[in-house]
Amino acid sequence: MRRSPGLRRALLAWTVAGLVLLYVPLALVVLNSFNASRTFGFPPSGFTLRWWIAAAGSSGALQALGTSVLAGLCATAIALVLGTMAAFAVQRFRFFGRRAVSFLVVLPITLPGIVTGIALNATFTSLLGPVGVTLGLGTVIVGHATFCIVIVFNNVAARLRRLGTSFEEASADLGANPWQTFRLVTVPLLRGALVAGALLAFALSFDEIVVTTFTAGPTVQTLPIWIFGNLFRPNQAPVVNVVAAVLTLVAIVPVSLAQRLGGDVAGSRT
Repeated sequence: MRRSPGLRRALLAWTVAGLVLLYVPLALVVLNSFNASRTFGFPPSGFTLRWWIAAAGSSGALQALGTSVLAGLCATAIALVLGTMAAFAVQRFRFFGRRAVSFLVVLPITLPGIVTGIALNATFTSLLGPVGVTLGLGTVIVGHATFCIVIVFNNVAARLRRLGTSFEEASADLGANPWQTFRLVTVPLLRGALVAGALLAFALSFDEIVVTTFTAGPTVQTLPIWIFGNLFRPNQAPVVNVVAAVLTLVAIVPVSLAQRLGGDVAGSRT
């Protein structure tokens, strides 16, 4: 279908406007991390690395970073195991309630974070509190895993749908047992989807704040919570800008890798 030049120009203008709306604020954060002024006036009165040096020596930021990385890695590991198992169950077997299971697995990612946070907080404090469960790093990991599972599930399920069962059937016809088929055929074919799902799950866990607020308790502080807690402190605002700038730049890596791997999956979710 041919589009008129006016329509093409309008679509291009809307696309550019959307990209500007998304990325100009991010560029401003990076620019302010080098701003010599604490008030972040624009244009900057000068540029300095002073705030970057201060951020590198901030024990609070570094400790929060370590907590976020640990929580993200643990939540991703749980999501890889459970999400992959759920994807295999839904895509490789036919049973009563299969669609309901698929719906229930995906549902947590569609719920508002505050609803998930309140529900998890009530479960940990009211239901599991009497048996010794307290809010801390463990409950944060469980909370993050609830929505990270969805990311892995969607990636693996999409890949399994594209693969079909022909490769596994051919492996069985050649004499391989189920474990050999899974290890030597299925896993290599799923590797791209698994890595892409793990990267996206880690990225989602790393910057999560709403669910974390309800499940962390008073002693655990992840990097997003540290940023929010120091955002309005005048002495910490420049350091917060540096941390935000670093996160903005680092976020490019897992997203770009996941997109590249996702493209490989499509060629042979996202």
